Amino acid sequence: MIRAYKFLLRPTVRQAQALAEMLRDHCSLYNGALQERRDAWRHVSKSTVGYGVQSVQLKGIRAFDPERQGRWSFSSQQATLRRLDKAMQAFFRRVKSGDTPGYPRFRGVNWFDTVEFPKDGDGCRWDSTPHDPVTRVRLQGVGHVKVNQHRPVTGHVKTVSVKREGRKWFVVLTAEQERPQPLPATGSVAGIDLGIANFLADSGGAFVPNLRHGRRATAKLQAAQQALSRFPRCKANDRTANHQRAVEKVAELHGKVRRRRLDHAHKTALDLVRAHDVIAHEDLKIRNMSRAPAPKPDPGRSGAFLPNGATAKAGLNRGITDAGWGVFLTILHAKAESAGREVIAVNPRNTSRTCPHCGHTAEENRPTQEKFHCVACGHTAHADTVGAINVLRAGLVRRDADLV
Repeated sequence: MIRAYKFLLRPTVRQAQALAEMLRDHCSLYNGALQERRDAWRHVSKSTVGYGVQSVQLKGIRAFDPERQGRWSFSSQQATLRRLDKAMQAFFRRVKSGDTPGYPRFRGVNWFDTVEFPKDGDGCRWDSTPHDPVTRVRLQGVGHVKVNQHRPVTGHVKTVSVKREGRKWFVVLTAEQERPQPLPATGSVAGIDLGIANFLADSGGAFVPNLRHGRRATAKLQAAQQALSRFPRCKANDRTANHQRAVEKVAELHGKVRRRRLDHAHKTALDLVRAHDVIAHEDLKIRNMSRAPAPKPDPGRSGAFLPNGATAKAGLNRGITDAGWGVFLTILHAKAESAGREVIAVNPRNTSRTCPHCGHTAEENRPTQEKFHCVACGHTAHADTVGAINVLRAGLVRRDADLV
């Protein structure tokens, strides 16, 4: 199996400058390759330029510009061109399937933050000074950079990536390793119901609170964004020192919220994986759930619109985004796979409106957001707990059907 490791880099001032130049030059290569594809398509011949043609051109580009493009690893530049090729392929796939296409855009220097080395030893070397107690990674054109390795890396390192987050630099490794031994069986199964009032409710009646990391940081974020709004919009190179500090303050606060949300998701997922052999959850379409409502034109007045609940829906969308359901489910599936657990996604339709005792389904069974009261048999419970029980039952039925 493949596992990723992320470590903080400790570059010197000159190494940090070289890393920034590496990102800048790879960004320039990406934008130039995208421009070439656009120009070829706009030509009367409607010709196309693929990765193979642009990869062949790299040798000439490096010879023409040895002080910039010629400094860096050839393989890393191929990875950048491959990155653009994947974006183009995804664009055409969405066009064919009828989805919103989203044509690849040119990247600004501040929006291009990752350079990948596809093979350890080709333009990079992980643990380049094994005789030294301090771990270092060697990057072509940069040198041996100190790494804050806070945990051991097991397995064979496949790829090495350098990533910039604000003023910090990170190295991301992917290592191929043997599948770990599964955790001992517990004999327990659970269904979970994700929500906003409570982040998670399980079929046993337990709740995990929603810490609302984004809402707790709202006051600081508003103050930082108001301070940033006082500066005129301009390119990064034209910013004053105060303007740059204001930008970094907003990015720092958003990064802190994101790390807290990730920490909560990891801990919650780990507790579930350790406690249960089978975990069932709702197969939520989060993007559809957080979509803004369509406007309602007023038939009686031209150019006017009727109320469509957009304000209330915006608050709900912020709550869904702040909860981070998608991130949590991704982490849950990854941890379950490593631990030998089974995670099942089921259709969420009517899971919180169906009575777990008599099976009666009706909208009236859920008079409030939290309360469940069956109008047929009188069963009462917390609505999220009822939803988790029904999710578990549907998951077990699906698992048994797959086993047949």
